[in-house]
Amino acid sequence: MDKKQSRLRRSRKTRAKIAELKVVRLLVHRTNCHIYAQIIDASGGVVLASASTVEPEVRKDLPKGGNKDAAALVGKRIAEKAKVAGVETVAFDRSGFHYHGRVKALAEAARENGLKF
Repeated sequence: MDKKQSRLRRSRKTRAKIAELKVVRLLVHRTNCHIYAQIIDASGGVVLASASTVEPEVRKDLPKGGNKDAAALVGKRIAEKAKVAGVETVAFDRSGFHYHGRVKALAEAARENGLKF
């Protein structure tokens, strides 16, 4: 089993539990160069808020999108956008990625800015 298949297996288990709980989820996806976060509604799969290092506002502040500083900025932005959308509590869906490095930085920044999970 390669790394991608292992990650996808972990993500299936997490998403099954989140779907069972029927809660709004904070989905995180990372690539080598960028990190993306979305707040997704539990009932219909509608994206309520999103933030990423691809956004022009983030790119002008940080030239590189593949580091912990950029992930922390995305975490801060997603927490602010979630407050505007009226979301305070979410389930953290890390898409099978290990809770370490950029994923951890994004989660901690979102918690510091008022998002509960």
